[in-house]
Amino acid sequence: MDEMRLVAYCGLYCDLCAQRARIPYQAKALKETMVKEGYDSWGEGIKGFSSFWEFLSGICDPDKCCAGCRQGGGHPFCPVRKCASERQLEVCVFCDEYPCKKILHIAAGYPMLIADGQRLKEIGIKRWITEQKERVNTGFSYSDIRYHPTSTSPD
Repeated sequence: MDEMRLVAYCGLYCDLCAQRARIPYQAKALKETMVKEGYDSWGEGIKGFSSFWEFLSGICDPDKCCAGCRQGGGHPFCPVRKCASERQLEVCVFCDEYPCKKILHIAAGYPMLIADGQRLKEIGIKRWITEQKERVNTGFSYSDIRYHPTSTSPD
């Protein structure tokens, strides 16, 4: 199922992440404004502009910002992705050990993760993806309610 490309192994939906849901559109708006002001013509005279312009251009596309963990995006050493791959799980919620320590660590920053996982298990992946797309259409992003835990990795 091609739609699985936007379902992270942990149970987050990639298009609800600000890195895909907001940043590309804000970057595109900034780039358009800068083009209107002529930066694309004379900006190279500013120290660091070329690198900045290349970076800005890159983050205007959600797939270039982050392709999603199934395509190698996200944290390169994600223990959840590694575990799910080893266990041949589409999503961690289908694991007998769900929610494990790794998932609980992520849930500390994403307070709806466990409930979303239970919902996924309850209604199935196809309906769940449809619901997540509906969330995307509302403008919701995980950053609206995300916490930033102090610990950086699970045991």
